Amino acid sequence: MKTMVRAEISIDGRAFPLGDGPDIEALKQRIENAVHTGGAFVDFPVAGDHAVSALITAFTRVAFTVEAVEFDPSDPGDVELAYADPREII
Repeated sequence: MKTMVRAEISIDGRAFPLGDGPDIEALKQRIENAVHTGGAFVDFPVAGDHAVSALITAFTRVAFTVEAVEFDPSDPGDVELAYADPREII
C-alpha cells in the first residue's frame, strides 16, 4: 500500500493543516527558539497556499499531528480544495 503523510499544527487549540513542503523538525526548532528568546512570530505555510504568522511565547500551546494515510492519486494536496463544494470550484 502506498502512503502519504498528512501533518497538522495546533496552536492554542486552533488547527492548521500543513501543506506539502514544510520541514516539521525545522519548524519545531524555530518554535523552540521563539520560546527561548521570550517570544517571536513564527511564519509557516499551510494548505491552500496560505501562510500563518503566529506569536509564540512560553505560554503558547503547540502540538503537531503527523499521520501516514493511504495515498489517494486524486488528492490535490490542498486541504481547502479537498473539502470544497464542487459547485464553487472554477
